[in-house]
Amino acid sequence: MSSTVNFRFGALLGGTEKNPHAVLGMHAENGNIVIRVFNPHSKSVVVKDTNSTETYQMGLIDNMGLFELVIPDRDKAFSYELVHTTYDNVVYTVRDPYSFWPTISDYDLYLFNQGNHHRIYEKLGCHLCEHENVKGASFGVWAPSAQRVSVVGSFNQWDGRVHQMRMIGSSGVWEIFIPGLTKGDLYKFEIKTPSGEIYTKADPYAFFAEKPPHTASVVYDMDNYSWSDALWLEKRARESVFDKPVNIYEVHLGSWKQEPDDDPESETGFKPYSYRYLAETLVPYAKEMGYTHLELLPIMEHPFDGSWGYQVTGYYAATSRYGTPEDFKYFIDTCHNNGLGVILDWVPAHFPKDGHGLARFDGTALYEHEDKRIGEHIGWGTHVFNYGRNEVRNFLIANAVYWFEQFHIDGLRVDAVASMLYLDYCRESGEWVPNKYGGRENLEAVEFIKQLNYVVYKYFPNVMMIAEESTSWPMVTKPVHDGGLGFSHKWNMGWMNDFLKYVSLDHIYRKHNQNLLTFSFMYAWSENFILVLSHDEVVHGKCSMLSKMPGDYWQKFAGLRCAYGYFFAHPGKKLLFMGGEFGQFIEWKYKESLDWHLLNYPMHEKMSLYVSDLNHLYKSEKAMYELDCSTEGFELIDCNDTENSMISFIRKGKDWRDMLIFVFNFTPRTHESYRIGAPLKTTYTEIFNSDAEKYGGSNVVNTGPISCEDIPMHQKPYSMTLRIPPLGAVILRPDPSLCSE
Repeated sequence: MSSTVNFRFGALLGGTEKNPHAVLGMHAENGNIVIRVFNPHSKSVVVKDTNSTETYQMGLIDNMGLFELVIPDRDKAFSYELVHTTYDNVVYTVRDPYSFWPTISDYDLYLFNQGNHHRIYEKLGCHLCEHENVKGASFGVWAPSAQRVSVVGSFNQWDGRVHQMRMIGSSGVWEIFIPGLTKGDLYKFEIKTPSGEIYTKADPYAFFAEKPPHTASVVYDMDNYSWSDALWLEKRARESVFDKPVNIYEVHLGSWKQEPDDDPESETGFKPYSYRYLAETLVPYAKEMGYTHLELLPIMEHPFDGSWGYQVTGYYAATSRYGTPEDFKYFIDTCHNNGLGVILDWVPAHFPKDGHGLARFDGTALYEHEDKRIGEHIGWGTHVFNYGRNEVRNFLIANAVYWFEQFHIDGLRVDAVASMLYLDYCRESGEWVPNKYGGRENLEAVEFIKQLNYVVYKYFPNVMMIAEESTSWPMVTKPVHDGGLGFSHKWNMGWMNDFLKYVSLDHIYRKHNQNLLTFSFMYAWSENFILVLSHDEVVHGKCSMLSKMPGDYWQKFAGLRCAYGYFFAHPGKKLLFMGGEFGQFIEWKYKESLDWHLLNYPMHEKMSLYVSDLNHLYKSEKAMYELDCSTEGFELIDCNDTENSMISFIRKGKDWRDMLIFVFNFTPRTHESYRIGAPLKTTYTEIFNSDAEKYGGSNVVNTGPISCEDIPMHQKPYSMTLRIPPLGAVILRPDPSLCSE
């Protein structure tokens, strides 16, 4: 053996060889064929020529497990297998993993290093494939500062010496093809850091993982499901979402409903429904209730249940808590075939420090920043992505593409956007580093977000990209080419905070705080908003929606019905967290099922009916959704009756005949003859009343047509008198056929 080979074997054994394929496998040397194999678990290895019956016994040239075969006077390569005999006298035959060309092209690596390989998940990670007519699995991982990277798993006794990978050029990407692996094999990457430490990391691009608390990645085949939602996808590609009803049911899959768990180690005695059982239960429920979309709290793999999914370690893996990737595809397919879109919560703002995850991946701050003033969210105990690094941006943007392409999702709700945009987010003076202009804006994050939205809409027109952005950053939902961030929608956090503060006030104090209701009309059309009553508002001592309401038992339900009526009447798409639809009394608990037994009590049952009817009304009335993003769809009647805590306004569709009038009474007082301005001289019909008896109300309703009079009021040419129920919402429709104008 030459001194060069001796040196490289020393590096191989010492864990510093970045190209083990150069010393292992078959090589032509000095007119001879030389084959070398390194396997510490084998006591003998035989080379078998697959094109003939010839076999060759390899010689053990180092007791650490290095075998060599020299075939003299032969310089033409041939196909071969290795017959290993272990020290336990187990005999098995494999193709030599060091006999294959790379599975990743130079062009793939060029695009990745530029940050522009939008489907890099097809190359990095683990892929079952047939390579050079041999079935197995290819592996690729980015770890530029590692001294060595190996694939370890159930197929090699988790020994990092057996399947050492090669770094391809200066790309920082390590690669190997391992023959014979099959779906379900467990694996990780073993990484030797620059300081010599050994890390064992889950695959950042893994499609599936062990069920927590276990953390291994799983060899998996993603081409395993036949979709039946072609008509849905075709319709989505044709139709804009902006003038359509969007009524989102926000769900945490693990606690929507649960079933008994036979596992004696179960903490609660119950377990979440599976993806497939949710397809048979949650989907018909949401459809019957009148929702248009489901939004799922993060289903990407995460180790800690208490993070609700917001501390992700497996960005490309649907969590195994509820089943397999094809099970989740079945769930989405079922949604689409029942007219429901699917939005996933997505977390590119931060990631946890768990040892098997992205943190210090190759021993350096690879996905994060080295400087903690930039690279950590101290309050959350997580790392911040380094958006200025091409490969990190590529990882995240390709991940967004992956969920749209592989799982046919209809939208991503991007979590914690404000924390991405501001360098001083939740930081005191001296705890953050200004940008190059001395400002607080994270310029690299801004460019990442713009690139993200540009790429998503390049491939998937008319999907939803939703920003949870809690500040007044301008043009969040304006296109990138117009200088905006490029999101389609933004959560209206300002409206939510003001509205919830208002409805939580005792009725007597509301008259002093009517501005909390009206201020949103100053900015309601500055962005494409979604009004949200989300999971964050019913935890951590904030009370459930029902418990926020002041007053006695009856007033709580009446107040919640009125609040929901206002929520649906206000311009903007809608989102309500699970449990709110039937008036759950206690806060949401992520470990437990919702309190479905409450539906056995009349007021909760009637609340469920109320929300369902309101949902269906919203979907059927164009005035309630068609011009959400335009001032042309809204007109105030009166917002100045603070003494009575009353507010009234008009919503309009594109056709002037699609018009509704909304009146809200936020006190327990009944008004038998309350006059408001009317825009048209015609008759008006009450089409919805939150105080109806069937909803648990006192039945203060308006029966029969309501005539208007030639009495100008509220800057309208006509007016009419109405019965206004206590804590009530009234919706009226004008009869355009009788209009005298």
